[in-house]
Amino acid sequence: MAVISSEILKHIRKIEIRTNKVVNELFAGRYHSIFRGRGMEFSEVREYSPGDDVRLIDWKVSARFGDLHVRKYVEERELTIMLLVDMSASQWFSSRNRAKSELVAEMAAMLSFSALRNNDKIGLIMFTSEIEKYIPCKKTRTHVLHIIREILYFQPKHKQTNIARALTYLNRIQKRRAIVFLISDFFDTGYEEVVKVTAKHHDLIIIIIRDPLERVLPYAPLLELEDKETGAVITIDVRDEALRRLITAEFDNFANSQYEFFKKIGVDYINVTTAMSYIKPLIEFFKLRARRFR
Repeated sequence: MAVISSEILKHIRKIEIRTNKVVNELFAGRYHSIFRGRGMEFSEVREYSPGDDVRLIDWKVSARFGDLHVRKYVEERELTIMLLVDMSASQWFSSRNRAKSELVAEMAAMLSFSALRNNDKIGLIMFTSEIEKYIPCKKTRTHVLHIIREILYFQPKHKQTNIARALTYLNRIQKRRAIVFLISDFFDTGYEEVVKVTAKHHDLIIIIIRDPLERVLPYAPLLELEDKETGAVITIDVRDEALRRLITAEFDNFANSQYEFFKKIGVDYINVTTAMSYIKPLIEFFKLRARRFR
């Protein structure tokens, strides 16, 4: 086993403290209320009490004991949470103090500690254009810290993105229904059909992480842009207002077409940027989901 430096441990511990605080103050109750168990399972038979649902009377047991007994059921609570995390080169882009990858790690930590608090299992699939690493589900604090460390410090072998391949892999290995958080900047195409398939078998939730500079370029005489995934480099004059408007419009059209697709097939999505805290978008998501269960 590789030795972990004190700097890495300090970084991971800092994220643990920060996200645990968020879980304790904001998300613990919300998580339990919006992610339901797989159903109800039989618990025991007990004597009938006035007000019990007559449909739960167990007539065979009642006949044997000579008085009414009812079946008691409890929610089959334990859930499986799968984190599908995009590790392609674009995740290390940042115009702010932190890269998208660090924001991903913090959100994954928050979701994992919320799951742990509710005794649910958490697993991780990291992907680029290939499946980079699969960590099977467990439910221990050490396991969650391992997930955080992998997201922060894992060195992927590939640079590009293939969301369809990641979801296909998930569908193959995860036979039982799971809550799936797919975390990516979604600079990819061709994933639509496999998203539909995944959403039929799992509770799929999309988390889109972007940086403001991907939509609105800074003012500069000349700007050299490199595609982190392909290595292609172009130089543009961003003082050209028509060009700036075109770039923003193209980005908006691309993003809006994705949002419309997710809405059409009934998949929840959350927008997060490196320019702001992820807490507010997640709270809004939890509130929206909670209203469905009222």
